[in-house]
Amino acid sequence: MSTVKRPAPTDALRAVAVAFSLLSLGCGAENSETDLVWAVNIGGPAYIGSDGTRFAAEESVSGGEIAVLDAVQGSQDGLLYQRYRVGDIQVAHPIANGSYDVTFHFAEPDDVSPGERLFDIIVEGERVIEALDVMLLRDAKVRSALTVTIPNLSVQDGELTIDLEASTNRPILNGLVVRDRHRPPREWQLVWSDEFDYEGRPDPDLWYLEEWPPFVANSEDQAYTVRPRNVRVQDGLLVIEAHKESYKGADYTSARIRSVGKGDIFYGRVEARAKLPGGVGAWAAIWMLPRNPYLYSTNCEPGDDIHGAAACDAWPNSGEIDIMEYVGYQKDHIHGTVHNETYYFVKWNQHKGRIIVDGVEDEFHVYALEWSPDRIDIFVDDSLYFSYVNEQEGWESWPYDQPFYLIFNLAIGGDWGRAGGPIDDSVFPQRMLIDYARVYKPAD
Repeated sequence: MSTVKRPAPTDALRAVAVAFSLLSLGCGAENSETDLVWAVNIGGPAYIGSDGTRFAAEESVSGGEIAVLDAVQGSQDGLLYQRYRVGDIQVAHPIANGSYDVTFHFAEPDDVSPGERLFDIIVEGERVIEALDVMLLRDAKVRSALTVTIPNLSVQDGELTIDLEASTNRPILNGLVVRDRHRPPREWQLVWSDEFDYEGRPDPDLWYLEEWPPFVANSEDQAYTVRPRNVRVQDGLLVIEAHKESYKGADYTSARIRSVGKGDIFYGRVEARAKLPGGVGAWAAIWMLPRNPYLYSTNCEPGDDIHGAAACDAWPNSGEIDIMEYVGYQKDHIHGTVHNETYYFVKWNQHKGRIIVDGVEDEFHVYALEWSPDRIDIFVDDSLYFSYVNEQEGWESWPYDQPFYLIFNLAIGGDWGRAGGPIDDSVFPQRMLIDYARVYKPAD
């Protein structure tokens, strides 16, 4: 929904570094209020979230019973999760007719195993989530916050109705946020892009192509190559193509490209229009790492492995921002995540959001980040589904005060890609297609 002021095709499209300052409100701060229609703290009092979202005290909610949860990890809004409802829950709230994005907040309160609490979510008579398993989607971690956004829900009768229906055990719900899909547009000025309107190798003035053996990071099974078979620009698209084949000690090949030193980003809006690969074992990502990965390391020397090695804490100390991750075994579930020394998976305190979007393997969608000194907001097709704010507590929770660069890659297997079962060799080859990559600064 952004209104773009395009520059002439000059040096701006080949900028080596994108760096600029923003007003103290930040480029994403407007999102928390201007598109907010209704937010409710289920079972609890009025509450202002860390990102400025104003949660009303419980209203328009019935069914089940109110319960208390002492502490929750994985969220900057722990107070939101202290009270919740458990049981067959109904919501009926007056609302203008229109299209909305609805975000559900959950935290599994009990030491159950995945599969022991399953429930459906029905919105306006449509079953939008079936057999939701909070424990499973939060990596079997009890009392850990889970947000799930369902975009583009239509209300035609002046009332938003939501029902939680049990399959196994009783449903739980901690909070709801309803946003207008038609938020006021912000004007942006394009400062760097690749439209992939050429043929052959990705533009060497914009991208580095990487060669890696298998198992360098995340126990990924593929080798990354620079061969046209795995990475090329064709028919107006960047094609990253994974194959099942023996290659230099790997059983699979794919590609990874990055803009480091050729398109560094320091605040603004980043977006890519992409169609994603599927199948169990595929793990596609659009993400960012810091230009200086050692900036906040405490035990590294330049040149040390930065990919989560025990001997060097460059990662996660210097940060990572995942604009989009998609694992093929969770069909249509898109993830946005931040990693830093305070909040990352090793400490079981990952901060992330999830949005369920139909057809990501069949259609192109726009995956975007808006990043300011104060906050990070992540979107799919302008549906906001994850926000992370600067807690002003230092680099440990906010290493995002330095230039980052953009990465596209398609991993095969790895710790997350194989979490849904063995790699399905019948699905290859698989392609991740990128229509464009763009970086903007605020026009104002």
